[in-house]
Amino acid sequence: MDAIILQILNGLDKGSAYALIALGLTLIFGTLGVVNFAHGALFMIGAFCAVTLQKILSLSHQVVDESRKDFLGNPLKVDVPYIYEWFGETTGQAIIDWSVPLAILFSIPIMVLVGFAMERGLIKHFYKRPHADQILVTFGLAIVLQEIIKYFYGANPIPTPAPDAFTGSFDFGVLLGFDPFTIIYPYWRLIYFAFAMIVIAGVFAFLQFTTFGMVVRAGMADRETVGLLGINIDRRFTIMFAIAACVAGLAGVMYTPINSPNYHMGMDFLVLSFVVVVVGGMGSLPGAVLAGFLLGVLESFASMAAVIDIIPGINQIIIYLVAIVILLTRPRGLMGRRGVMEE
Repeated sequence: MDAIILQILNGLDKGSAYALIALGLTLIFGTLGVVNFAHGALFMIGAFCAVTLQKILSLSHQVVDESRKDFLGNPLKVDVPYIYEWFGETTGQAIIDWSVPLAILFSIPIMVLVGFAMERGLIKHFYKRPHADQILVTFGLAIVLQEIIKYFYGANPIPTPAPDAFTGSFDFGVLLGFDPFTIIYPYWRLIYFAFAMIVIAGVFAFLQFTTFGMVVRAGMADRETVGLLGINIDRRFTIMFAIAACVAGLAGVMYTPINSPNYHMGMDFLVLSFVVVVVGGMGSLPGAVLAGFLLGVLESFASMAAVIDIIPGINQIIIYLVAIVILLTRPRGLMGRRGVMEE
């Protein structure tokens, strides 16, 4: 039982990342009809926003520390972050320690600007082009963004730790009445799952209960009619693209303590996220979220040593096998709508 619970937790953790990226992909496809293969790059940019803020907060200069001596008895020169001088050592170190959560606020305007620039500068020219053209141009854009990150940050992963307060693990064994230390799970992974649920709930609430969201949903159903009512639906769709970019960026920011950012992390998640979108149903937001968590849990169980011993390599292909089975039985995906990408 403890092994099953642990794999479910691992699956929800992976599924959170899949669901957030797939949610943004579906928002873009549902509003603009664009298959955006650069969406994984937005996840990567969000992660490197956290890296950038950590580097900014850690900027330092050398000072002479009279209390510390080298082997010759000379005072040592030590690096002191500027933030220590501005806020004091205790507060300054706390700010550096909490750089990942603070990067949420840092990344939001950056991701909104990146999304706006991407949509206005490139994507808008491909609205009426075939999906194959959209895939090629956005995939090319993803490669360009990936190489830019590689040029400025290097090819090696950059460790970006969680705050010290969340570096430990939670004992689910005590909570569930099992023997202590049987189900140990990192705090930050639990926080990531909770964060993902808040973002997903926020997006659905925004679309469901705000006037802006209602107009967007109406535009997704019948863009031409909404335009005839005098509503600038194109501007609202541009804002939705920026929101989708922001969702992907926030997913990347909070994922940095789990997986050290590297320049190809966007591509690593992109293909899996598109599988999630297709399995959930093209254009279906609930389907994208459901499929994200479902495939995350299945992948987690397929990674168990006992399963791999029976079927070697199953953890690498389980998502694609499930996708094949679902699409053979339900060609539109779990919650797909009639007429989406069927012309």
